[in-house]
Amino acid sequence: MKARRITTVAALIFLGAAVLHQAPAQEAGTRRTDLQKHDLGVPGRQVIQVRVELDPGVTFGQHWHPGEEIVYVLDGSLEYQVEGKPPVTLQSGEVLFIPARTIHAARNPGQETGTELATYIVEKDEPLVVMVKP
Repeated sequence: MKARRITTVAALIFLGAAVLHQAPAQEAGTRRTDLQKHDLGVPGRQVIQVRVELDPGVTFGQHWHPGEEIVYVLDGSLEYQVEGKPPVTLQSGEVLFIPARTIHAARNPGQETGTELATYIVEKDEPLVVMVKP
């Protein structure tokens, strides 16, 4: 009986840890592929790179990150709504800098999949994406 309890507790701890380290939930019409994650020479900071794809007409809602985001559009066109600035539409090969903890959203206004390479310089052990409740 004691061995069964220990096994059950160990399994619950393992599953809880696995859930905490999952990537942000995928919204319909979006795909996020984690490419790399490394600690930086600055204590408590890390760099994360993610390939993000948005299907035509899809919006990824308002959110923020616990650090800076550097966007490079790989394919298609993507519109970004960054708090305090007018919307900007970027084409393949264009870039955007989003300051830490700045609320923003992305939308694919095109007829093909829009793809970006998102590079984050963020606080370690913080959630990468924090959705803003409407």
